[in-house]
Amino acid sequence: MNDKRNLYEEKYFVNGSKAVWNYSLFTDDDIRDYQYGIHCRLYELFGNKQLTVLNTKGTYFAVWAPNALKVYIVGDFNNWTDEKHELIVRQDSSGIWEGFIPHVAPGELYKYRIKTSKGELIYKADPFANFAELRPQTASITYHFNYNWQDDLWLKKRKKVNALNAPISVYEVHLASWMRPDKHDEESYNSYQNMIELLVPYVKEMGFTHVEFMPVMEHPFDGSWGYQDTGYFAPTSRFGKPEDFMRLVDAFHNENIGVILDWVPSHFPADAHGLFMFDGEHTYEYADVRKGFHPDWNSYIFNYSRGEVRSFLLSSAHFWCDVFHIDGIRVDAVSSILRLDYSRQSGQWEANEFGGNGNLEAIAFVKLLNETLYKNFPYIQTIAEESTDWPGISKPTYEEGLGFGMKWMMGWMHDTLDYFKQEPYNRARYQNDFTFSMAYYYNENFMLPLSHDEVVHGKSPMLYKMPGDDWQKFANLRLLYAYMYFHPGAKLLFMGNEFAATQEWNYKTELQWDLLMWPSHQGMKECVTRLNQLYRQENALYEKQFERDGFEWIDLKHEQECVIAFKRKGLTSKDDILVILNLTPEVRWNWKINVFGKSKWSEIFNSDSIEFWGSGDVYNVDIQMEEIDKERKYYTMNVHLPPLGLIALK
Repeated sequence: MNDKRNLYEEKYFVNGSKAVWNYSLFTDDDIRDYQYGIHCRLYELFGNKQLTVLNTKGTYFAVWAPNALKVYIVGDFNNWTDEKHELIVRQDSSGIWEGFIPHVAPGELYKYRIKTSKGELIYKADPFANFAELRPQTASITYHFNYNWQDDLWLKKRKKVNALNAPISVYEVHLASWMRPDKHDEESYNSYQNMIELLVPYVKEMGFTHVEFMPVMEHPFDGSWGYQDTGYFAPTSRFGKPEDFMRLVDAFHNENIGVILDWVPSHFPADAHGLFMFDGEHTYEYADVRKGFHPDWNSYIFNYSRGEVRSFLLSSAHFWCDVFHIDGIRVDAVSSILRLDYSRQSGQWEANEFGGNGNLEAIAFVKLLNETLYKNFPYIQTIAEESTDWPGISKPTYEEGLGFGMKWMMGWMHDTLDYFKQEPYNRARYQNDFTFSMAYYYNENFMLPLSHDEVVHGKSPMLYKMPGDDWQKFANLRLLYAYMYFHPGAKLLFMGNEFAATQEWNYKTELQWDLLMWPSHQGMKECVTRLNQLYRQENALYEKQFERDGFEWIDLKHEQECVIAFKRKGLTSKDDILVILNLTPEVRWNWKINVFGKSKWSEIFNSDSIEFWGSGDVYNVDIQMEEIDKERKYYTMNVHLPPLGLIALK
């Protein structure tokens, strides 16, 4: 930024009658790119910047308010006095108001006081602020980052760790409610700093490769879980200062764990201090409510046709990858971005110029987002939460795709949960639904999600989705998790699922950590830990996880017994893993299955193991093989299948 600032050494001047000095960080190229909607680093220009001008320390402010008559800075430094510090509008029709105020130091509260075209006065937080007051207060805070990163080794090897042919196992976390100092007090938080001692070693112990945070961007309402943001460039002050969040990311990296952030470019709330009607007009949102209002979430939709808004969102995504070293962006509610008719009835939306339901400028924005992120940060991943059959979500844009690295496999999630909710002896009728995902798993780079959305709003915790008595519920859930880990694709598990929480997730409390005193819940945790270990260790589970030839059906002919078998295949046949599921409570002794390949197999995983709180009495020590065709290497295998169990053989 210093080089850019030097371009303006001769352009500033001091107006003796005002407390604001006319000073700018913007070049003509910046303004052009901003208006064209291709600027990715606006966080270096907008907001508040600590500078020295004419040997005078102070703060430079810049804000976009194209419809404003006047813009003032009010804050601690002027006792919130109106009209003392009036910003200066650029003379290039950009709608940017800016100026340097001497002697304003870091840590000062402030807002923009905007006089609208109707003469009204409104007070807005800074859209580009990096730090804000703890809610319910809403002021921005002047701030300057000061942190020395220690993750050079991680960044050098991230290319390999974050690759699509590497194991990607994600632990989804809501920071406020994962663990609290006082589990009954929703105002009781562990800080970012505390989480270095608590969360980092836990994720490492569990064996997850990545952690994903539900939105940490500043937001006013706890009940939104972070999905109604007002601060797109600020980690929430609920848990500490921005540098504290940097330390947390750094700590994960130093334990070889990647960090993914949920990011919400689809909508924003109507809070008075936020983006809505920012300068008295529809500045960030569409004016037409058919495009600009989300009926589901009572929020407002970004105007993707406006270059300045596209640049704002592009810069936000880049900010987290650049300044906070984030390894992946999970984009929320992609379906609502792409579709004009999302959650709307006939007559509530207007077709695009070709008569279709796609939001053309939003589609172009999503493609540009992925292109620029992968260009500037080639070893991150972008992940789409997209719930429809929109084609090419994770295909490159040069192949007519949207350019995401991965897509949540919502169809797999729904079909699998529907199947496991069935009483075991009724499951035979639903085998086609259960196995349907194998017909299309290679169409996208899929991530299998068992996320927060599946354990709230009366959907019940994962354990109580399972039928049967307690033993069967735990056996079914271990079987479900094992099936997820041996199914092609990356994995995502929401916090609490790993030890079989018995209550729905509640953002106001903490997880039920006391359940781990019981062997059943501890066994579930051990099961997930072992699955993460296998996923990392066995090449066949990740080398071709998004490729058609990484999977092969072995046996689908025993649907009445609810037994199915498939192979996960690596680059060489010696890495292949045979997976057999017994989806009923009946033990299958001496089960025969025909396989090609090797004549010696051993059991490497059994979901019924005693260490997982299984029965532990149905296992395979010495697997008998009968030769059918020596030349073709074709054999009959004789194995024992545990009740409601999955075994994996290598």
